[in-house]
Amino acid sequence: MEHPILFISIILEKLGLPVPHGPVGHGILEQLCAPYMTYTWLVMAFLFIVAKLTLSNLEMVPGKGQNFWEIVIGGMDDFFADNMGRRLTDQFFPMLATFGLYIAVANLIGLIPGFMSPTASINTTLALTIIVWVSHHFIGFREHGLHYYKHFMGPMWWLVPLMLPIELISNLARLLSLSIRLFGNIMAKETLLGILFMLAGAFFAPLPIMVLGVLVSLVQAMVFVLLAVVYFSQAQEHAH
Repeated sequence: MEHPILFISIILEKLGLPVPHGPVGHGILEQLCAPYMTYTWLVMAFLFIVAKLTLSNLEMVPGKGQNFWEIVIGGMDDFFADNMGRRLTDQFFPMLATFGLYIAVANLIGLIPGFMSPTASINTTLALTIIVWVSHHFIGFREHGLHYYKHFMGPMWWLVPLMLPIELISNLARLLSLSIRLFGNIMAKETLLGILFMLAGAFFAPLPIMVLGVLVSLVQAMVFVLLAVVYFSQAQEHAH
């Protein structure tokens, strides 16, 4: 299958920079110019610029931009506090909110012709997942110390030989399930859109899939953050 024409890749070629046509290039510079990296920076720049333009002057009577961010940030804050407590929310809200906003925009940007979703690369989704996975174990050890091991032992001592391997495998499987779920759904969306654009043209035929793509993009961002909140909440609870 032909490599898609990407807006940033064309700019890099004009500048004489390497543009890899695979998931990862051979050299450091080629890796930094990989599409999932360049479009990650584009998403980061978009979020920074939009926030700067809409929140540069905070007012007592908010305008449309400030209203939008108050609804988004306030809604996430309430949701996190309801599900994992105020203390964890205050500590991890910046990370989780950033993940939610980044994933949502990264998923949606792939719907624009000439752009791609950074989350359509397993490198991006696995990196986000590793951060969540390490963080929820950090919470567990911080809250319970070495007694955190009881979360993997099961409810009764004589079930330990059975429950311990099951719990360890299921916990490690979170690395795969959380990363591959996001990667697989966004990659499928982009692949399907690419096929429809080639077979049916760039106008009416792909529209239903693009509408569905918007829904999938937002739902997958919500699912990723929701599961992260669940993992954090479970790690701070006492083992039963």
